Amino acid sequence: MDGDSEKITIRVPERHLRVLDMLVEIDDFPSRSEAIRAAIRDLIYTRLELVVDRMKKFEHAEQTLATARAYEEEYLKK
Repeated sequence: MDGDSEKITIRVPERHLRVLDMLVEIDDFPSRSEAIRAAIRDLIYTRLELVVDRMKKFEHAEQTLATARAYEEEYLKK
């Protein structure tokens, strides 16, 4: 772990901790902390990808709307 990390405190339901502990035991995580860091990293990458995709779709919709308005100005209002 690098030196720019920050310690946080969270509350997690006991059932989630039991499963997390099981995953630590049977998986390649050396500790709960490492498993949680991996989960947070995966969540961030997944959500970031989703947000970027939404932004691209929004930009495309904006461009389509601008094109439609331009056509309307040119062809329908004369």
